[in-house]
Amino acid sequence: MERPGRVENKVAIVTGAGSTPGPGIGTGKAIAVVLAREGASVLLVDRYPERAAETAKMIADEGGTAEVWQADVTTADGCESMVRAAVDAFGTLDILVNNVGLAALGTVVDTTEDAWDRALDLNLRSAFLASKFAVPVLAGKGGGAIVNIASISALRGDGTVAYSAAKGGLIALTVDMAYSHGRQGIRVNAVAPGHITTPMVHSVSAPGPRAEFMDRMRAEAGLLGTPGTGWDVAWATTFLASDEARWITGVTLPVESGVLSVVPLLMAQHLRGVPEPS
Repeated sequence: MERPGRVENKVAIVTGAGSTPGPGIGTGKAIAVVLAREGASVLLVDRYPERAAETAKMIADEGGTAEVWQADVTTADGCESMVRAAVDAFGTLDILVNNVGLAALGTVVDTTEDAWDRALDLNLRSAFLASKFAVPVLAGKGGGAIVNIASISALRGDGTVAYSAAKGGLIALTVDMAYSHGRQGIRVNAVAPGHITTPMVHSVSAPGPRAEFMDRMRAEAGLLGTPGTGWDVAWATTFLASDEARWITGVTLPVESGVLSVVPLLMAQHLRGVPEPS
């Protein structure tokens, strides 16, 4: 007996639904594809429509339903138009995935004010504005689900102060929205990816031995010793968006091979076994 999809006949918005060019798959693309595989109609929102078009083709090739929408989700106009586009295209809205984001190295000393503002705009303001316009639609139909893509950088230092602060704010936003809108039938949760390997991660380093070394180190740092990808984030997100998670709200689900559960020194024996390129 074939089961129905986890989000069968639901309508979802995914922000940042394209992938940074390069090998592998980004979280936004993977989330959109898995939601479509599980029965949702998906509005693929991206500042770069050509990237979202690649996602749309993947979904169409598998028999799914998706539409591309270009928007700058750091603006109120962009977010309002995005929600309206989903309702116009598919008749309603059930799921919002606030996925768009960008990381950059920097401490409080060397991070510029512009870099700080950009990190908060992309990683936090976008979720605030998208939710501002999505919540009334969800509440009007009796409920829905919002999933915010945070990061373990909000929970453990890694030298990305602006990104970490923004993702920490996103987790706090998740909890407060869960409190404020739970009695409207709206569940709000977050996913905190760990050392996953995506095109965005690869975009900051040139292909070659050093990049391969860092990929191996990311894998070995986790308890499972295996690499994580955008698909792992997508499966967790789809679960939280589905009715299977109907009694789960206000939580942050780590998807990180257990790195938050161990003192880093205890993984040294595994990390020393990875030869560093000369």
